Amino acid sequence: MLQVARLIHVNGPSGVGKSTFARVYVDRHPGVLDLDIDQVVHLVGGWRDDFWKAFEAALSLAVSMAEAHLRTGHDVVMPQMLTKVEEAEDFQAAADRAGAEYHEIVLMAGKEQMIDRFASRAAGASDVHRHIDDIVVRGGGPVFLERIHDQLSAYLDARPECVVVRTDGRDPAQTYDAVLAAL
Repeated sequence: MLQVARLIHVNGPSGVGKSTFARVYVDRHPGVLDLDIDQVVHLVGGWRDDFWKAFEAALSLAVSMAEAHLRTGHDVVMPQMLTKVEEAEDFQAAADRAGAEYHEIVLMAGKEQMIDRFASRAAGASDVHRHIDDIVVRGGGPVFLERIHDQLSAYLDARPECVVVRTDGRDPAQTYDAVLAAL
C-alpha cells in the first residue's frame, strides 16, 4: 500500500522538545528530512546582524524545501515555533501542492515549566541556537518567554485543528511516544 508523504510540523515554545523529537524521528525513519528552520537561517548572509530578516528568508526557503522533499514521497518533520497563522498556512499549502498531508502538533508546557526548561537546557549546540538564546535573554528572559507562550496560546485559538501534546512531567521518550500517538 502506497503511503502518502506527511509534513509533520512540531510547533511549540523554546525548550519544549521540538528539536529532540525531530532528531529521534529522523533517526528512526530513513529518508525523512529534518527541516529545522533555525539551521536554514544560518545559511542566509547577515543572519547575525538581522536575525529576523534572515528568518523571513529562511521561512520562504523552507516552504520550497518542504514541498520539494514531499514530492519525492518522503516525510518532512519541521520543529519550528510559528505564531502567525499565515506562516503555518504557507507550509500547509506546500504540502497540499505536493499531494502530501499536513499535521501540526503543538508541544505545550506551563509557563513555569517552559521557563525552567529553557534555563536548564544546555547552551545551544550551534551558533544559531546560541544566538536565539541571546535574543531571548536580551528580550527579557522569562518575561520574553511568557510573551511567546501567550502568543502561541492565541495562535492556537485561531488554529483549532492543531493537536496539542502537553509535555509537563514528560521526559523526551514519553513526549516522543505521545506525538506518535497523536499522529
